[in-house]
Amino acid sequence: MTLQMSHTSPLRLGLIAGGALAAFTLSGFAQDAAAPAAATIDKGDTTFMLVSTILVLLMILPGLALFYGGLVRTKNMLSLLIQCTLITALVMVIWVLYGYSFAFGGSESAFWGGTAKMFLSGVTPASEAATFSDGVMIPEYIFIAFQMTFACITPALIVGAFAERIRFSAVMLFVALWVTFVYFPVAHMVWDANGLLFKMGALDFAGGTVVHINAGIAGLIGAIMIGKRTGFGRDMMAPHSMTLTMVGACLLWFGWFGFNAGSNLEANGGAALAMINTFTATAGAILAWTAIETLHRGKASLLGAVSGMIAGLVAVTPAAGFAGPVGAIALGAVASGLCYYFVAVVKNKFGYDDTADVFGIHGIGGIVGALGTAVVNMPGLGGGGGEDYAVGSQLMIQASAVGITILWCGIISFVLYKIVDMTLGLRVSVEDERQGLDLASHGEAAYHG
Repeated sequence: MTLQMSHTSPLRLGLIAGGALAAFTLSGFAQDAAAPAAATIDKGDTTFMLVSTILVLLMILPGLALFYGGLVRTKNMLSLLIQCTLITALVMVIWVLYGYSFAFGGSESAFWGGTAKMFLSGVTPASEAATFSDGVMIPEYIFIAFQMTFACITPALIVGAFAERIRFSAVMLFVALWVTFVYFPVAHMVWDANGLLFKMGALDFAGGTVVHINAGIAGLIGAIMIGKRTGFGRDMMAPHSMTLTMVGACLLWFGWFGFNAGSNLEANGGAALAMINTFTATAGAILAWTAIETLHRGKASLLGAVSGMIAGLVAVTPAAGFAGPVGAIALGAVASGLCYYFVAVVKNKFGYDDTADVFGIHGIGGIVGALGTAVVNMPGLGGGGGEDYAVGSQLMIQASAVGITILWCGIISFVLYKIVDMTLGLRVSVEDERQGLDLASHGEAAYHG
């Protein structure tokens, strides 16, 4: 066979070449279109975090305020409401001025975030904050606001330990000092990538160490240093309104879904896991507390049920994104039993006056939850630890994180209480205490007639 070359004109060659170039260019455009887009902020994640942030605010106002207010005597109801309200406002301002920077300012220090973001320097509506997924971002303002609500609720939890006997001015000064020297550094150590406990590998999904152990230890030290209420152990000091306490507890549980699920920072399966664990651990804890109380006292009480509710919520907080739903039930039940022991037995044995059982529920529940996170993270219990997960090693890391938090918070809180006592005085007079803080400190009464 003989091959013959055909004659092709220069114009025909040009058209062929141009067509080939166009086809190559279009092919490149198609490849570019198929390539992954640059990281962008998802409106679903943004909406989820907006709602979660508002839910955490609901936990404080009115949730925690009503929960604590119902637990005290009628004459001190408003004092708890105003303390929770003013603490929230004070910490919000401090957080924007320097708190966010101290916790998440980008410093490579293991203990604080530095001063680079004081007054929210450099933050704009276009600023982005990272989540737990590569390339997935949320607006930095939302991250700032979400973390701000955590900073607000933690010192508000503390005041339940010494309710009905502390000066209002002392509360405000102590909170300003405490968030500066305790909360912000611990938040940095646990949740910032450069933090001491973060680098150790400590697991704290939503604040077992940062929020609950911190608040529980500070509350215990405050209750001991301020002393018992006048007439403690002699006068009737039963909660004046279990109805309001129940309402407050339920608002806490409702808002806690923002607390735990929101800590996932994304609206995905991780948030769903944290959500269902917030259901199951709490249910397990309520049942456990009620069963133990019935066996111990012969009757089940509403106070016991809501105490178990809070104990379960506290315990699952550090484990919410790691445990399976069944493991969460067990964690809530175990924590509830130990919290009951400290509230019903240990407190009476040692005689300290922790008005709202801040240490017995938040402190002990936080410790059990932080340690238990290592256990419920095991794959065999439905946790997400992976095939090579070493529970013993993780348990040692968790124990170290608990110990460091207790020492940091305990030592600094003691010093801060001393400073406040020497400057303003921690405690109201006996006359004011007997009259009630509502009238003596605020000139108002919760109820009339």
